[in-house]
Amino acid sequence: MNETQRRSATRLRDEVADELTGNILPYWLDKMQDPDGGFYGRRDGCDMLHADAPRGAILTARMLWTFSAAYRVLGKPEYLEAATRAKREIIDRFYDPEFGGIYWSLDAQRRPLDTKKQFYAIGFAIYGLSEYARATGDAEALEYAVKLFRDIETHSRDRERGGYLEAAQRDWTPIADMRLSEKDDNASKTMNTHLHIIEPYTNLLRVWPDADLREATTALLNLFLDQFTPEEGRGHLALFFDDDWNRQDAEISYGHDIEASWLMLETAHVLGDPDLTARTLDATRRIADAALEGRCWDGSMIYERHASGRYDNDKHWWVQAENVLGQLYQFIFHGREQFLPMAVQSWDYINTNIVDREYGEWMWSRRDGEPNRTDDHAGFWKCPYHNARMCLETIERVNEALA
Repeated sequence: MNETQRRSATRLRDEVADELTGNILPYWLDKMQDPDGGFYGRRDGCDMLHADAPRGAILTARMLWTFSAAYRVLGKPEYLEAATRAKREIIDRFYDPEFGGIYWSLDAQRRPLDTKKQFYAIGFAIYGLSEYARATGDAEALEYAVKLFRDIETHSRDRERGGYLEAAQRDWTPIADMRLSEKDDNASKTMNTHLHIIEPYTNLLRVWPDADLREATTALLNLFLDQFTPEEGRGHLALFFDDDWNRQDAEISYGHDIEASWLMLETAHVLGDPDLTARTLDATRRIADAALEGRCWDGSMIYERHASGRYDNDKHWWVQAENVLGQLYQFIFHGREQFLPMAVQSWDYINTNIVDREYGEWMWSRRDGEPNRTDDHAGFWKCPYHNARMCLETIERVNEALA
């Protein structure tokens, strides 16, 4: 790095570190921990607590990952306390002792509510448990992460046609409605779930270098290189498929494009295969360039383009976070100098427009330039994972680059 780049990278690192420790993490520590155990299920867009709301596996697993990673990087005991609370909730409340896997949700009294097995949620439980093991060396967290890995491999992996199925009933029998959320297509294989299986498998590989896990992670990365990035898409990821990999969508998700552009490279680095890394560098450059079709003049990124051609111009919190990180990876690992000032500009947009100066944390989105107070401030899908991860990854990657 030249001196100008060092100053820019240092400013970015220091400002996101302040945001993480001064705003994001304190919000979840102060406002979402239930004194009776676990974490509340929801605060609405005006930050009102809904103590009776269901508690989602995804929120709890993402809390586990976030505070485990924060403790690993920053070492503060209050982060370990929150991570341990989340670990206990995943193992003691969400884990299904009869069939294995993770329940989709609990009620407000922390009893099983929706007991279906969504493999996306199981992946996040692996992500959180493996990060806790990485941060602490905890044997129990690793044991349960491995159990859940084996559940996915046994009940979700399609050994004949490749890839992973979306969901099952509690006892692993087929389920008719496989959708992750109401806005998704009812497809049996989706890019999003595969992205959030390769992500935890990569993290688990850091602490459990098992041959079967390495094979599964390598197969997933090859699937992203060969199946999810079609030539006709110019680098955009295909999103929805049936069992036989017939594509069922024509949407573009700019946020998932930019997120995948760095997660795929992270996986390649952990696997350590030079040829696979070279292929991944080429692909992730194209994916990032495609994602940046959704980047606006002010550094923000729009959400998606529908099959009809209509654009969803909301500036979602998680897309903005992934935009910063994807651009930073293009600078550090692809050597594309123009991406560092772009990443800084995108962070400046977040700091001015997405950070919530009224209630703390980040708002869900800007909609037509105005704060979105309709969607949750914290809840089933609004978690500290995307923004905290952007901060933590930025701290670690910039420190490495400056060393």
